[in-house]
Amino acid sequence: MVKGIVFFCACLISFSLCAQNPSGSILPADSAMKYKDTSGQRDIIGVILDFTHWHFKRTPEVEGKRVYYSLLPLGTSVPGGGTALITATTAGFYLGPRKTTYLSNVTFSPSTNFQGQWNIPFHANIWSPNNSWNYNGDLRLTIYPQYTWGPGGNRPDSDKMLIRYTYIRFYQNALKKIKPYMFVGVGYSLDYHINIREESDTASLQKFTGYHYGTGSHSNSFSSGLTFNVLYDTRNNPINPLPGWYWNAVYRVNPKFLGSDDFWQSIYLDARKYIPFSKTRQNMLAIWSYFWTSLGNKTPYLDLPAIGQDPYQKSGRGIYPGHYTGQTLYYLEAEYRRDLTRDGLLGFVVFSNVNAVTEPTTDRFSYLHPAAGAGLRVKFNKHSGTNITLDIATSKGRTAFYMGLGEAF
Repeated sequence: MVKGIVFFCACLISFSLCAQNPSGSILPADSAMKYKDTSGQRDIIGVILDFTHWHFKRTPEVEGKRVYYSLLPLGTSVPGGGTALITATTAGFYLGPRKTTYLSNVTFSPSTNFQGQWNIPFHANIWSPNNSWNYNGDLRLTIYPQYTWGPGGNRPDSDKMLIRYTYIRFYQNALKKIKPYMFVGVGYSLDYHINIREESDTASLQKFTGYHYGTGSHSNSFSSGLTFNVLYDTRNNPINPLPGWYWNAVYRVNPKFLGSDDFWQSIYLDARKYIPFSKTRQNMLAIWSYFWTSLGNKTPYLDLPAIGQDPYQKSGRGIYPGHYTGQTLYYLEAEYRRDLTRDGLLGFVVFSNVNAVTEPTTDRFSYLHPAAGAGLRVKFNKHSGTNITLDIATSKGRTAFYMGLGEAF
């Protein structure tokens, strides 16, 4: 684990060398890019209005009162077979002056197959006027099956088990600005997995995974803990990040007196860098890396670090969520983003990612799992920067299609 932390810190240092001025301080995001005029831009809403010749009287803009909505219904496959209907909704708004306040946003993406399977996630990232406070939360109710391959990175794709459970998540953090771009705070995190059971009676989850915490048949796992957070963020739009930095460190402790089944701790370190090649249009390289480790040996199985189970469930495009699970996970992704049209209506991305998890017997990173893909971007709402994202990604043994609102990171 210590080697993994050193490696992650080395990556952060290498990122920093790309964004320092002669005095050595980190440069904030380019103001010309952060507050550029959108009057020459086009989006789907404008195209529809032009085509239909509908005209609406524009209401006077009041600081903090305008909300930019984006709504997209779509379908997706469900683990174990079948199709679900998803409605992806985002809302962006400013609670203070735009030059001193970041864009707040909430996302709501409920899905169901109308046969008793549901996923109801709600994310919020709220910035108070002048960025004095940041409040972020993750609420989720999930009743869906999920494949699991057990701990480690050397399980063949066919060696998997389908499990079912009801999952309740409640994460809430409050961070206070201590200096420009830097925030510290505390939070509360709850993960409750109810009636964990195997789809088939041919094998038990505990025997299949070789893991003894949170794997009992028809059992529950309950984790309740406090988080201590440090955030550095120079992006002013999390929906479609413009040039800037993002660092986030979260230490979580789950004591028994808060209701946890067992005492365990975790560390999550997240770093992102957005490198622009143009000041007038989208032409950028985005880099994302995170290191996630569970401390101790009593973490419930479904709370262990796993690919695709990061806070916003956006990592590992091209890889089945949860395919690689371990005591520690390291992830790295790079994505090139560029406009196809001068008005910003159409764009494209190409990306690649790689992850590694520690092996249960050696606690070492022994296998790398790469994936790569490309995608089309269609501007849905130019005021919030929200794109319709259409991506295809592939890895060994799997190809997947993704459709949604907003960038992966």
